[in-house]
Amino acid sequence: MGDLDSSALGALGARARSAPDWLILTLACVAQFMVLLDVSIVNVALPAMKVSLGFSESGLQWVLNAYTLTFAGFLLLGGRTADLFGRRRIFLVGLAVFTGASLFGGFAQDQTWLITARAVQGLGGAILSPTTLTILTTTFTEPKARSRAMGIWSAVAGAGGAAGALLGGILTEELSWRWILFINIPIGIVTMVAGRAYLQESRVTGEHRPTLDVPGAVLVTSGLTALVLGVVRTTTLGWGSWQTLTTLGISAALITVFLYYEARVAKAPLMPLRMFERRSIWTSNLTMFLLSGAIFAMWFFVSLYLQQVRGYSPMRTGFAFVPQTIAIIIGAQVSSRLVVRFGPRPLLVIGALCSAGGLFWLGGVGVTTGYWSGFFVPSVLVTLGLGLCFTPLAFAATAGVPPQEAGLASGLVNTSRQIGGAVGLAALATVATTRMLDLVGRVGPLAAATSGYTEAFRIASVIALGAAGTALVVPKVVRVWPVGTDARAGSVGATGETVANPDSTAPPENGSAVAVPVTVVSTDE
Repeated sequence: MGDLDSSALGALGARARSAPDWLILTLACVAQFMVLLDVSIVNVALPAMKVSLGFSESGLQWVLNAYTLTFAGFLLLGGRTADLFGRRRIFLVGLAVFTGASLFGGFAQDQTWLITARAVQGLGGAILSPTTLTILTTTFTEPKARSRAMGIWSAVAGAGGAAGALLGGILTEELSWRWILFINIPIGIVTMVAGRAYLQESRVTGEHRPTLDVPGAVLVTSGLTALVLGVVRTTTLGWGSWQTLTTLGISAALITVFLYYEARVAKAPLMPLRMFERRSIWTSNLTMFLLSGAIFAMWFFVSLYLQQVRGYSPMRTGFAFVPQTIAIIIGAQVSSRLVVRFGPRPLLVIGALCSAGGLFWLGGVGVTTGYWSGFFVPSVLVTLGLGLCFTPLAFAATAGVPPQEAGLASGLVNTSRQIGGAVGLAALATVATTRMLDLVGRVGPLAAATSGYTEAFRIASVIALGAAGTALVVPKVVRVWPVGTDARAGSVGATGETVANPDSTAPPENGSAVAVPVTVVSTDE
């Protein structure tokens, strides 16, 4: 009995009709768009929420943090659950939780109600997001088809984050802040109906099918949640406060216990540490962590700069982000077409350097800097670089991973993105706030705020340079033909990975064998 047994297509999947690949891709992309849209859509609606529900300045941040904490903390569990209990089933469960929480939050009558709904939304997103990537990696097995699918998925994922400000501004200004949550209801219902009708079930099967590592999931979720909580709270408490130090200490202790448990105790570990012996795994995740930490905070600071310094309305601010959304889509499409030919490494280096240059350029804006003269070009450079990196990172993080660990690899790269973004935003916000408080009495509030934002941009450019450095260590991904198709083909090594001469990329000679699609594997070259 294999890892992906045909019997796994029974139960729920037996009733599913055969679906074309484009429909499966569409369902995965729509779900991922919803999840990442809700990371950013609330930003421009926060002032309206504050007035409507009576939030304080310090309490308002939890509208964002509640989503980020649960989303980041449960991603690993979400990816593994999809492998064990069925990707179709978990996809539908994640959609139901996310859509239901959106409805619940849209009717919020007090602060606790809204924050609770946002936390449950994050849980639904943590279940749904890695499942969408797992569905793609197990559906599109031919390298070129997979790279195209990942390119579209990456573009939609990036666009979801970037388009949040635009859609949030329009909905808040024309309707109500509640519609940033209600908008998910019709999309979620349609996607659930289509997913139930057309997605087929797949899961890990066999005599040695692992069980869910609940203690490991609790430990890593608690540790990551404490880490994000500790860093986020530095914006109001500072890095040296006893509350921050205690929370970060608890996080370190929990993560240490988690690593020990996974290495020495767990019989079926949630996160097999041997995965990190694969250089493609740890380098791609580290690059994602740094890149997200540098870039995701940009939308937060740019939104504040345009509205509080330049006086833009929420809708006008949203439209200012349109070129960035387009740049992400272009970058993702370009990289998806080049990654199979050149591998992820050169694209990651170019993309990270492009983003670093744009962030450094943004570090020079002033109080009177115009949109077209000082903001448009650098912001497009930042997001174009991000788009160039999305597909190669997803490609490198999942290349050569066996099907039974596809969900775990997907969860890891998504966790790196969210944790990196949360840690980066919290740290850079602390830098910006400190800078503003130091200058506000001398230069006035607008100049002080601008100086704080530009200081954050410059530090972010250094972090992006660090991502370019780690990208240099990401292994090449080469194309090889399976054993038996050609004399130059690779063989299966002792570790189970296919290995080959990097120059052996040509297809077999005519008549040498039946046509077999190429296999993408990672090498340590």
